[in-house]
Amino acid sequence: MQLDVGCTLNYRCAQPATLLLTIRPHDGDGQRVIEESFQSDPPLNQEAFVDSFGNRTVRLLAPEGLLRISYRASVVLTPFVYDAQSLPRQCEPSELPPPIIPFVFPSRYCQSDRLVRLAGHITAATEPGYARVEAICDWVHDNVEYCYGTSDAHTSAADTVSERVGVCRDFAHLGIALCRAAGIPARFVAGYALKLDPPDFHAYFEAYLDGQWYLFDATRKVPREGLVRIATGRDAADTSFANLFGAVQPEQMSVWCQQVAAPTPADFVGDGQPVPARID
Repeated sequence: MQLDVGCTLNYRCAQPATLLLTIRPHDGDGQRVIEESFQSDPPLNQEAFVDSFGNRTVRLLAPEGLLRISYRASVVLTPFVYDAQSLPRQCEPSELPPPIIPFVFPSRYCQSDRLVRLAGHITAATEPGYARVEAICDWVHDNVEYCYGTSDAHTSAADTVSERVGVCRDFAHLGIALCRAAGIPARFVAGYALKLDPPDFHAYFEAYLDGQWYLFDATRKVPREGLVRIATGRDAADTSFANLFGAVQPEQMSVWCQQVAAPTPADFVGDGQPVPARID
């Protein structure tokens, strides 16, 4: 499936400022960026680099005044062929590769150590592995109301358990925290999403099972096969699309994700089936 993704971002700088923008999709196995354009008005030098989580970031030094950013990319998603007869199992701690181990610990927005009892209750009747993560997603979807404007940049997974309302960021944080509380490594993902209404950046998560990352989205607002990864990290603190340094105010933002090439039946795994993240 080929998708056209992108965004426009306008900022007002009261003085010279530095911006770190993570809006370029990951370019790797199973998700291929075949064309992209990153433009700024006024034209600025772009310092592109990959951060410690493998996220493609651009640093800009902006002058005083209005700054307009325009980004677009064409991305091809390749469906993953899997064995439908066996669901991925949960890895034992002794089996986890060293780079995966940090994703089983609590983090700023995912206080898994405070949710062990709840995670045990949710997963008590499930087999360790994919079914356990699906049970966590079911619980989050059924017990948390999706409502815009009900949380902020300080809302954590523990807050969402108490308030039972939030947006995609909160659904992802809670899913991650419950997975970690159940001993399953999980990480936050920010990306573009096909058929998201209204269009915006989207948050979901991945769980590490049977030696591979698998996609999960407890909001169930979009098809998982239409998710385009931009950034991954322990939680939202590692994946912000814009980090601003100086007197900078956002003025306008638009985001899009549109289908270019018509999908075939092979592009869709089907509801309730494993969707590997495809990129380690």
